[in-house]
Amino acid sequence: MRLDYHMHFEHGSYDFNWVEGFFDAAKKRGLDEIGISEHSHTFLEFEPLYYEDLILDDSFIGSFQQKWLKKNKFKYTIEQYVNFVEALRARGHVVKTGMEVCNFQDQSKVKAILDQYPLDYVIGSVHFLRGWAYDSSEIKAEWERHDLHEIYEWYAEEAEKLCASGLYDVLGHPFNIRLFKYLPDFDVTPYLERVAKAMKKADVVVDVNTGTFYRYPIKEISPYPDFMEIAADYHLPIITTSDAHEPSDCGAYNAEAIAYVKKFGYTKTVRFDHRDREIVELG
Repeated sequence: MRLDYHMHFEHGSYDFNWVEGFFDAAKKRGLDEIGISEHSHTFLEFEPLYYEDLILDDSFIGSFQQKWLKKNKFKYTIEQYVNFVEALRARGHVVKTGMEVCNFQDQSKVKAILDQYPLDYVIGSVHFLRGWAYDSSEIKAEWERHDLHEIYEWYAEEAEKLCASGLYDVLGHPFNIRLFKYLPDFDVTPYLERVAKAMKKADVVVDVNTGTFYRYPIKEISPYPDFMEIAADYHLPIITTSDAHEPSDCGAYNAEAIAYVKKFGYTKTVRFDHRDREIVELG
C-alpha cells in the first residue's frame, strides 16, 4: 500500500472545495489512503500549553514567537476538526483522523486533551528546543548561538520524553535538526542510539518524511541515512509521509521515500485505525 499520514489543512480552512485538492493529489500519485495530522497549534485546547512552553519575552526569539502565535493559530476546536474529517469520509473519501502534537513539557495536560477524542493516530514531534522554534527560518540566526553538541543533547532529551509519555504512535521527522545544514563534525551515534532505544521501548513508528527534502535547505528525507540504519537494526516500523501544507504537496516524493526505505531493508509499512495498527506491504 502507498500511504501518507502526515499533512495539514492549516494554510486553508475547513472548506470542502479547498481540501479536495489533497485528494486530487493523492489520486494522481497513486496513494491508497491519506491521514490528516493537524498541528496542535490549530486547536484552542492547546493554546495555554504554547504560552507555558515557548520563549515569549522581548528577545529576538520571543518577539517573533509572540507574533507567530497570533498568526493563523488556534482557529478550531478539536471537535470541529474531528467532525470535518468525518464529513469528508461521508463524502466518500478514504481518510484517517490524526494529529501532530508538539513536545510540550507537561505531557499530563496533553493526555487530558487527547483522551477526549477518537483519533486514528497521534504523531509526537520535537518542534521546540528550550522554548525556541528551531525550524523557523525567521529566527534561524539563533543556531549560531549554540554548540551542536548542545542541540543534539536537547533534541535527544525531548524525543526521549515524547516516547516515554506513551501518548504517541509516531515520532515526527526524526533528527530534522539538520534542516538548515548545520552539520556536526563529531560522532552523533550516541544520540541516534538514545532516540532509537526510546522509540523501541515505547513501540513508536518512524515518520520517514519528505518535507525536509522539498521545503528546507538540507534537501534530504528525514530521518537521514545514519538514523535509518539504526532504525532498521532496531526493527522500528515506518511510515512514509509528505508533511504537505498545500493540497498539491499531498504525497510529494512518496515514490522516492519508498525507494529510500527499501535501501534499508524495509518492505512493510503501518496502517492506522482507531490507534490500532495493521502491518501492510509497502509500495
